[in-house]
Amino acid sequence: MIPVDMIQAMLEDSGLISLWQALPPWLALDERQLIFVIATPLFIAVALWEYLRIRHDNRLMNVPEAMRNFALGAGYQTTELLLAGLIAFPAYALCYHYRLLDLELNWATGFLTFLGVDFCFYWMHRASHRIRWFWAAHVVHHSSERMNFSTAMRQNATNIFNGMWIFYLPLALIGLNPVWIGVAYALSLVYQFFVHTTLVGRLPVLVELVFNTPSHHRVHHGRNPEYIDRNYGGTLILWDRLFGTFTPELDSTPAEYGITRQVHSRNLIVLWTHEYVDMFRDMAHPGSLLSRLQHLWKPPEWQRPAPKTNPKDTGQHHDRTPTDAEHT
Repeated sequence: MIPVDMIQAMLEDSGLISLWQALPPWLALDERQLIFVIATPLFIAVALWEYLRIRHDNRLMNVPEAMRNFALGAGYQTTELLLAGLIAFPAYALCYHYRLLDLELNWATGFLTFLGVDFCFYWMHRASHRIRWFWAAHVVHHSSERMNFSTAMRQNATNIFNGMWIFYLPLALIGLNPVWIGVAYALSLVYQFFVHTTLVGRLPVLVELVFNTPSHHRVHHGRNPEYIDRNYGGTLILWDRLFGTFTPELDSTPAEYGITRQVHSRNLIVLWTHEYVDMFRDMAHPGSLLSRLQHLWKPPEWQRPAPKTNPKDTGQHHDRTPTDAEHT
């Protein structure tokens, strides 16, 4: 008996194989999470290397916050692993069942899957900044005032409930296998981990032209007026260049990280839910049902106009404009 057979016999006797086969399909076949599990030791090793380089600068590294970032990421991975199969996978299976094309898996369709996922990621990411319902989940990723590898792990456990996965459904409807869509998505997120750092400057011109890089992503995380809502790309920066959302990093304007309405909390639940609370509080203000619901799909900064008042009630005339003195 060769060693391989011995190992196989040992695994069969352990019952591990039968246990794996008994798992629900969304747990046994979720290659996305398997990729994340495999990549996590590499993430930790790289984060430790970065920590040794910047640990003395509190503007770049704060250990308690870094630990929270990894805890936020663990919460995200847990809800994705346990609930993606119940919420998202059936929709993907339905689209794939009624697919328009039967596409054989080969290098060409593999590349198309990567390209399609990156294209859909761009629009999903753009929507998660410009539609408040999606922003309510995505905001946690931007609420750190530091940019380091741990920031990449700063994700929201509510992502699976927000429905951002719907942006990839057209790929399954076309005929791309959802399993490989998930693999391409996971590999894209692994790549994106490495653009969350201040230690890497600009890369060679051709790389900066085509790919998302640390320089491009520092802009994306900046709350400077000229940097807000720019550089949405995942692996490729080509989509931003094509659709007019690209902005280069300016030496004269270092990125200030965080969000415009900064939330200072160490509570994971608060960090995950504060924007939902603000959004529903805004929706609770008096108004018609439609005007209230608009908070779900309008941009995060949008607010309903103040209710019009009757000039007779205020004692003002329609054509009267307050002077500057009255404003002050």
